[in-house]
Amino acid sequence: MINRLISKIRKTNAPIAAGLDPMMKFVPEYIKKAAFAEYGETPEGAAEAVWQFNKGIVDAIYDLIPAVKPQIAMYEQFGVPGMAAFQKTVDYCHEKDLVVIGDIKRGDIGSTSDAYAAGHLGKVQVGSRTCGGFGEDFATVNPYLGSDGVKPFMEVCRKEKKGIFVLVKTSNPSSGEFQDRIIRAQEGAADKPLYEIVGEQVAAWGEACMPEEGDYSYVGAVVGATYPEQGRILRQLMPKAFILVPGYGAQGGRGADLVHFFQKDGLGAIVNSSRGIIAAYQQEQYAHFGERGYADAARAAVLAMIEDISSALTR
Repeated sequence: MINRLISKIRKTNAPIAAGLDPMMKFVPEYIKKAAFAEYGETPEGAAEAVWQFNKGIVDAIYDLIPAVKPQIAMYEQFGVPGMAAFQKTVDYCHEKDLVVIGDIKRGDIGSTSDAYAAGHLGKVQVGSRTCGGFGEDFATVNPYLGSDGVKPFMEVCRKEKKGIFVLVKTSNPSSGEFQDRIIRAQEGAADKPLYEIVGEQVAAWGEACMPEEGDYSYVGAVVGATYPEQGRILRQLMPKAFILVPGYGAQGGRGADLVHFFQKDGLGAIVNSSRGIIAAYQQEQYAHFGERGYADAARAAVLAMIEDISSALTR
């Protein structure tokens, strides 16, 4: 799957993932009104509104980008109907030939981690049959519990040829409370921040989880666009890890900040924008599209993002 992602990036010339994080405040009123008329102001109504909103976004941008990144919490909040909307979104994106990165941030151990990996990337045994779960192509993984939480995902990645992105240096302002803590090294070695130690472990996991062909591992990393210097360091520490870069746009990341996340050939990273794309119509520069033109505004935002990143990488 990592090689398919790279192929799609090359084809579109857009190292971009659209974050399908459909908060209700982003959904136009006319979509909510129609959904509530059919299902009431219920979780079912909310899930229908989310699904219709997502479909409009995907229809408008699928030809421009290689991947989408649905954040599962935005669906889980509506219970079972929300999870059904998540599944419909994943399936529809696959119909449109998009790579799907499930932003699930799972991190547990033993049989629990096995179950998460099977449910999102692999298959589960049901009687005499083997059945797929949600079926994403990649998943985000929290490494805080150590190898016990990551290795079950690695095993599924090898078997299914899928991938993971391990949280290394996240884009949120308080990430430094733990991730930037300086860890005292053994005698003769240099002290270093925790995110570097995690990055080194990601590199080691990646060496053990390479596809038969290609330069990048099934084990990638999450490094926020809001920390370009850390991105430069981590790019060097993890040469075979593809980097998922959140934090573009709404959180302050810009194309100029991202150059060092990429390798010299322009590969090695994929940049995510969520609100900046799906809620573009609520931004001043795209307000002329109006709420009924929300999908067209999303397309315009994607084109602007492509130009911004392309210009930065070719300077």
